Amino acid sequence: MTRKYHGGFTLIELMIVIVIVAIISAYAYPSYVQYIVNTKRTAATSVLLQIADRQQQFFMDSKTYTADITNLGFPSDPLEISDDGRSMASGDSSNVYSISLSNVTITTYTITATPLNVQLSRDTDCGALTFDQSGAKGAGGNVEDCWK
Repeated sequence: MTRKYHGGFTLIELMIVIVIVAIISAYAYPSYVQYIVNTKRTAATSVLLQIADRQQQFFMDSKTYTADITNLGFPSDPLEISDDGRSMASGDSSNVYSISLSNVTITTYTITATPLNVQLSRDTDCGALTFDQSGAKGAGGNVEDCWK
């Protein structure tokens, strides 16, 4: 009697592959999530610097800083941005940061980017980012890590 060999996978081989994929996923997913958080934070820092640049232009023209972001050419105050730094309608669930001005006097201002929605729960290391008229950067965590 001859037996025909039937090709295929055994249950043990399949289980080994599933375990390997699970181990790789356990390490890869948290790194991916952190990468996404950092990317969204970078978009916020970029918008903070744009607002600071426009504040300096406004100061050159008016000899004072403005307390209203709309005076700088942005659509709303506070300004809410998406993950790629575009201005979005207030209250949109895909918004990642709300940006506002505070401590505004004739010669000072502070711009604050506060995380929203999912970014708020994921970016616990840095939290709100700040930037002021002197160029001082601030964050809820290590400033050097948060402003990379």
